[in-house]
Amino acid sequence: MNTGSLEYVIAEKVRNSGGRAYFVGGFVRDKILGIESKDIDIEVHGMEPDALFSLLSEIGEPLSIGSSFGIYSLKGENIDIAMPRKEKLTGRGHRDFEVFVDPYLGTAEAARRRDFTVNSMMEDILTGEIIDPFGGREDLENRILRHVDDRSFPEDPLRVLRAAQFAARFGLTVSKETADLCRTIDLSALSRERVEGELKKALLEADKPSVFFEVLREMDQLDVWFPELKQLIGLEQDPVYHPEGDVWIHTMEVIDRAAENRSDASSAYAFMMLALTHDFGKIMTTEFINGRIHAYGHETEGVPLIKAFLERITGDSAVTEYVLNMVPLHMKPNMTAYSRSAVKVTNRMFDAAAAPKDLIYFASADRPVFSGSDAFSGDSAFLLERYRLFEETMARPFVQGRDLIEAGLAPGPYFSDVLEFAHKLRLAGIDKENALKQTLSYARKTVK
Repeated sequence: MNTGSLEYVIAEKVRNSGGRAYFVGGFVRDKILGIESKDIDIEVHGMEPDALFSLLSEIGEPLSIGSSFGIYSLKGENIDIAMPRKEKLTGRGHRDFEVFVDPYLGTAEAARRRDFTVNSMMEDILTGEIIDPFGGREDLENRILRHVDDRSFPEDPLRVLRAAQFAARFGLTVSKETADLCRTIDLSALSRERVEGELKKALLEADKPSVFFEVLREMDQLDVWFPELKQLIGLEQDPVYHPEGDVWIHTMEVIDRAAENRSDASSAYAFMMLALTHDFGKIMTTEFINGRIHAYGHETEGVPLIKAFLERITGDSAVTEYVLNMVPLHMKPNMTAYSRSAVKVTNRMFDAAAAPKDLIYFASADRPVFSGSDAFSGDSAFLLERYRLFEETMARPFVQGRDLIEAGLAPGPYFSDVLEFAHKLRLAGIDKENALKQTLSYARKTVK
């Protein structure tokens, strides 16, 4: 322990005042796992709230995050300082609790309100002693996620989703008794924001985000927030192109492969949501035709379903716009690569995309299984080269409205159509001088 650190200073002052300060929760778990944690949580035992507030005033400017809950912080510092407390559920939803601060509750009872044993460990800041009344360290070593208390665990339904995201992020297996308990919990009272918070952690921090959804499936907890995903289970695909199995299996494989490139995408979260939702259209378009399974038009037919899903999950309009733009395009990269389409075709594809380079990353994640990684590497090289040509094309001089005005055309409503014509010439690689001639000719015909 760095004896000059802020947390050590706090702990030493607490000890001198007759109390004891512990690191608690995820900070202790992450430390044992060797993971750097940015969020430091401290719990102070054996001091009254007013005395703790006065002590913190000697160190900095204390802020009451929830003074009635016994939670404080210091201005400008990323540390939460809490007091031991009990909680009593009074209704549905995470905010319907009565909280009772009890500085003398004791470590075992204070740890009992934690969700999982791996989060219930405490570490004395001054001595490094680990307080582990519920066997969290052993569970962590055995990669088991187990709830602490049968009675208190179901009081916050978010813990079902937390179980799934912890399993995904830390490679843990949910114990049978915890999974059984999670099956009995109603998730309908949760807010969109809290659900999205757990989803984001799984999609952005787990090496295999699929584990999050597989755990929810095992717990039979997809219905309330992820019903579209549940409909992918058992939805058959053409085994020629998808020997891996149904649309659920395919989607899970795609999000795991997408996770490998999410840090390169223009928006990691939007990119992962694209991977998650891209085949929702197969729910309404899958059919058997002449003995083969087809899902014609699924890339466009699924847009309303995806829109409804996004409205349920996120309030981020930028994410929604990204996904709704990219889903109809998601098949084009692999198709153009397979057929070695003309440059103007790939230019139009990239031009239509909200994040053109992300299409290449997605194509890698969504590649047909039969192609294999080695076979796809050639397609990836093709797409990257075509993206380079697209960027070169877009960097060249092009026909703009002022060029038309300088050529003697009067601005009017028809300009949008004329400029769209000029844009098509630009994507086709026509240089500005020739494009302007063709555009002016088109404009004069349009005016007539």
